[in-house]
Amino acid sequence: METIEILYIIFSATLSISGLILVGISLRAYKRTYRTDMILLSLGFALIVSAAIGTTISAFLSNFAHPQLLLTINYFITTIGFLLLITSLIIK
Repeated sequence: METIEILYIIFSATLSISGLILVGISLRAYKRTYRTDMILLSLGFALIVSAAIGTTISAFLSNFAHPQLLLTINYFITTIGFLLLITSLIIK
């Protein structure tokens, strides 16, 4: 395994772990408050984490074939996640 692949795994794992922690924190906040914005926040972080995990797994399973497709799908899912984060900040 090349250095760049190892770094890719490390960064993906770091993003995934920190994102899952944020999902847990926002779910706990929802459980305490039942506020809709906390569910949107949790869903946004979950989508961002799922995009990171899915892209990493897909990249290694496909031996990094079709990187444009992988990145397009990743950015699409991540964008939806960020839109949910923004929505959670806007609504009250």
